[in-house]
Amino acid sequence: MGSETKVYTLQEVAPHNNAKDCWLVISGKVYDVTKFLDDHPGGDEVLLAATGKDATDDFEDVGHSSSARAMLDEYYVGDIDSATIPTKKAYTPPNQPHYNQDNTSEFIIKLLQFLVPLIILGVAVGIRFYTKQSS
Repeated sequence: MGSETKVYTLQEVAPHNNAKDCWLVISGKVYDVTKFLDDHPGGDEVLLAATGKDATDDFEDVGHSSSARAMLDEYYVGDIDSATIPTKKAYTPPNQPHYNQDNTSEFIIKLLQFLVPLIILGVAVGIRFYTKQSS
């Protein structure tokens, strides 16, 4: 006789959200990580902050090692009923009016790029010429 895997709803997992009873949902599986809280390199706050929701993205974003992934098997308690996890909405930025930062014509910019160095050179030559005649 094989043992059947327990399937939990998110409502059943959510109350396990404190340092004495901490469950996480990662990749469709439920893990009781209570015994691991003190040993977690990132601290127990990170794990506690990931309770009551699908923590898959939090887990993957950190980039856990293969040995960390293998440790999950030790804490496995069952699967999550995916129908109880709220669907994620893709972020859509609010519509903003188009802002044209460059209202100056390209001709004026090119003209200034040419004239400004010439003006600086002219001022430098003028100062040099003036100071040489004063001496």
